[in-house]
Amino acid sequence: MPAYTLRLDADTSPSEPDGITPFWWPSVPGGSFVSTLGPCLGALGPVPEPNIELVRLAALVYAADRTTPRRAARANWTQRTFELDVPVYVPARWDVLRERLEALLGFLSGDRWSIRFRRADPPQEAVRGTPYPGVRRVVLLSGGADSAIGALLSRHDLGPDRHLLLSHVGATTLAPIQRDIAACIARLIDGPSQYHQALRFSRRSHQPTGAKLRNEYSTRTRSLLFLALGLAAAAVEKVPLWIPENGFASLNVPLTADQRGALSTRTTHPLFLQTLAAIARDAGAHAAIHNPFATHTKGEMFTQAAELVGPAPAAKLLSRTHSCAHTGHRSHRIPVRTHCGVCFGCLLRRASFRAAQLEDSTDYLHARHDENLKTYLHGKSVEPALRTFLVRGLRPADITTLNLPPDYPTRQAYELCRRGIAELELLYP
Repeated sequence: MPAYTLRLDADTSPSEPDGITPFWWPSVPGGSFVSTLGPCLGALGPVPEPNIELVRLAALVYAADRTTPRRAARANWTQRTFELDVPVYVPARWDVLRERLEALLGFLSGDRWSIRFRRADPPQEAVRGTPYPGVRRVVLLSGGADSAIGALLSRHDLGPDRHLLLSHVGATTLAPIQRDIAACIARLIDGPSQYHQALRFSRRSHQPTGAKLRNEYSTRTRSLLFLALGLAAAAVEKVPLWIPENGFASLNVPLTADQRGALSTRTTHPLFLQTLAAIARDAGAHAAIHNPFATHTKGEMFTQAAELVGPAPAAKLLSRTHSCAHTGHRSHRIPVRTHCGVCFGCLLRRASFRAAQLEDSTDYLHARHDENLKTYLHGKSVEPALRTFLVRGLRPADITTLNLPPDYPTRQAYELCRRGIAELELLYP
């Protein structure tokens, strides 16, 4: 089985047993990652040790996931098995949580995980003073529509107080979108100057030894790293972390044949967020996570954005966000920020504009009617499967497959899903 370890030094001389792949994350330039952060997160300020440890775990999970290809395609993917060796300050506080963490990672990615924690001396790294003193909230800003609406609502609610918009830059093509959205929000809602920090963290294509790393592009664990980084930033001032995502998508109703298991992200699923927060708290980490739209559909969120800033400004802002699940447009010399229009993310986005009665000026490839793009889009499209589901309709039995937390009423989940599906039906009047 694939085995990986995280090293916090720059020494690439062989020191690991055969069969164990190391990733290097030193405090000095180089290593296996492109990052604005060292392994002590000193650029974020005085982050508590348990939150630093959580980020190290998330970084190794992400790197292992990204480096281990699945052996089959589409819905019938092979379940992988991982062994991880994670460097921490105090292994004892994580050892008692190991089985819960392994189960949580399995829920997130559909794989099997085995984790070992080892004590590692903290590397030398400069730690900034509190970089954003007085912030009342940290809001994850991915560049998608939901995160943009979350930032709008947060700035509106806080009034004279400030929040920090935190972006994770994995694909550099999204960085300009994130900056643009942050600037638009500052203009649309009156308030104090707005903090926006973009954290670069991605795995390199090659190891510092020169060895080429394999690629698996389905990485459903990348968003765990985003969450862990968000909690680390929020821990400095001990403020809540917002992860804005519509509750309908968060429940992961299997609307299409391709939206199953590891093919559908579960990072904002209420069970995942509750369990992660409980584990982090038990480890002594800051763990105040909140999804302000857990009971909303995406269309209801779009409507709320229009109520906050007006229909025309909301439509313009939301059309500038990025929701597409695919980044392979480069082969057709089309910018990555262009939307395909036929993946599930795009279909839900299009339906939400209609549900909120907002003008959608997004550039969709499917609307170009280009013969050269037909084959490409056919391979990306989930429209046939979605149409089949809409004809079948939502059944009460579907709700039993959602892994709801004990305190989440099934009737509430059913009604939320019913409203979300009604919005998707607007695509096919």
